Amino acid sequence: MASAPTVAIVDDDEAVRSATAGLMRSAGYEARTYASAFEFLHDSYSREADCLIADVQMPLMTGIELHESLILAGWTIPVIFITAFRDDTIRDRMLSAGALCFFYKPFDGDSMVQCVQDALVGRDRSQP
Repeated sequence: MASAPTVAIVDDDEAVRSATAGLMRSAGYEARTYASAFEFLHDSYSREADCLIADVQMPLMTGIELHESLILAGWTIPVIFITAFRDDTIRDRMLSAGALCFFYKPFDGDSMVQCVQDALVGRDRSQP
């Protein structure tokens, strides 16, 4: 039996990480949480993630910088952004840069689950 897809959640807000992980688990996904972009990048299991949900505004390395570093490294993981700061310019920029969805906090759980489902359709889990 194949394991459930893994969703990595990177957010400096523990409550958001926990709630988002619970949402993903209730939808049948595995969830791994990270308090920072650096924690995600340096975790040996991060490459197992099938989808990434990242906060835009985080200390030291933003979600935008994380996304850019993944692109530069050739990592093709689907990325979904979340943020508490409404900025349509950043939203448009990240969607143009390949992000699948962009949500403002608090986000609708059903919409987030649908975006993750869409991200995973056809994703070949053998690819990094």
